Amino acid sequence: MPYQTLDSKAIDMLRDIPDLIPVYREYYENWGIRVFDRKEHECRNYVSPNRRDFFKILLVTEGIGIFTIGLNTYHIEKPTILFIHPNDIISWKNLSEQNKGFYCLFKNAFLGQYPQLKTAIERYNLFTDKSKSIITLSQQEALSLESIFIKIYDEELSGNKFSEDVIQAYLQLLLIESIKIGNYPLPTHVSDEYKHIHQFFQFLEHETANINYTTPIRIKTAQEFAVEMSLHPNYLNALLKRHTGQNVSTHIRNRLLEEAKILLVQTDWTLEDVGYSIGFSEQSNFNLFFKKNTGYTPAAFRKNYHLRNS
Repeated sequence: MPYQTLDSKAIDMLRDIPDLIPVYREYYENWGIRVFDRKEHECRNYVSPNRRDFFKILLVTEGIGIFTIGLNTYHIEKPTILFIHPNDIISWKNLSEQNKGFYCLFKNAFLGQYPQLKTAIERYNLFTDKSKSIITLSQQEALSLESIFIKIYDEELSGNKFSEDVIQAYLQLLLIESIKIGNYPLPTHVSDEYKHIHQFFQFLEHETANINYTTPIRIKTAQEFAVEMSLHPNYLNALLKRHTGQNVSTHIRNRLLEEAKILLVQTDWTLEDVGYSIGFSEQSNFNLFFKKNTGYTPAAFRKNYHLRNS
């Protein structure tokens, strides 16, 4: 079953069913680079908070949409290539039925294997300089970049033992060709709704980025986030639900759960310290929260992780 056949719901299912965790790890965790054809994948509206574990290059050869990165919004109606850093807060609102192009995801671990590619990324600043992250293309330029993506796509599907060596060389060529084009559009006005959505994710990121057992999370409820943003909780909830499909409490819960998992497997803190860090003063309440959302107690999750990776 090739990775490309798995949609986000299937990936979530694999991740959460204990017997299928090895399958999840094979098809999601244990990869360095993936390439997708946009024709074969649903182009949905979404808002993606930061701290993903991969870089993304998106080539739009056909389709119309509104793309927001940080507080900059772009109306995409011409061929465009976009360079998205793992820390970028992004959103996409689809405005057309036909969508063509490619996108490529690659992790820091992949860059670690290819210092020349990492150097090229740092040199051209397409991922870090937000004024360069979106490049508008002519039809001829789009065809030229598309030909590179097709080679990357075919190479990845080939499964050849040298495929990743070839792909990283194509990625360097893609960066060079893109920087040569250098047609950087100016952002358009961002709506108040998107400002609020991005502000929420920025607050959530700020609150969870440096938590530990001496400085636990400061705010962790929908009410507290709304007050911090000077918004009514019902309004903030409605915005998140409409644009992301999940309410404020669900986003907070998922993020706290993510942080708890990281702390459990990457530190030797006591379970009490981990729970206190993410806002649970009572160990029993942390156990209930964690088991309800993962099917494991924190202790069992930590033990199973270390057994699988020993």
